[in-house]
Amino acid sequence: MIDDARWIRLLERTGALQSGHFLLSSGLHSPRYVQCARTLEDPADAAAMGEALAQRLPHSDIDRVVSPPLGALLIGYEVARSLRRPFVFPERTEAGGLSFRRGLRVQSGERIAVVEDVITTGRTTRELIELLRASGAEVVALAAIADRSDVGEIRGLPIVSLVALSIPRYPPDVCPMCAAGVPLVKPGSRPQGEVVG
Repeated sequence: MIDDARWIRLLERTGALQSGHFLLSSGLHSPRYVQCARTLEDPADAAAMGEALAQRLPHSDIDRVVSPPLGALLIGYEVARSLRRPFVFPERTEAGGLSFRRGLRVQSGERIAVVEDVITTGRTTRELIELLRASGAEVVALAAIADRSDVGEIRGLPIVSLVALSIPRYPPDVCPMCAAGVPLVKPGSRPQGEVVG
């Protein structure tokens, strides 16, 4: 991307791009973690990122923007605001799946842009795409602040991102940070992360 360096500097300056020994939601371990919520704390930064992502999307092909809970909601809203399109989001059910609630929904035939904060394995993104397709909507674009995936696409959709990061992920039994005795942190919604090993 032409301005990757700008966004990487912003992620680093805001403490969103972290170094250490992290337990990812996939169960894999990583020496870097991207916590976009740190960057999105500043409304000006959130608006700038949303506008930059929106400019990379096919405006005329998008009827609505949808983001999964929770970390992607701010950037999804900012992309929708920049595109001047409606924004909705699903929520987790008690069974752990995604479902639209609060009267929010997508219409059959709508063209949807899915916007994420970070895509790593793409598990949540795939789940959201399936929910949207089951609702009769067509997912026409996929965007993220940071693409950590190995393939740069999900379900045939290329990932449009502000930064593409090549960060290794390790199964616990071959993790070099585990072998070196570096404490394992489970990041996420906890402000400081939780030391788990």
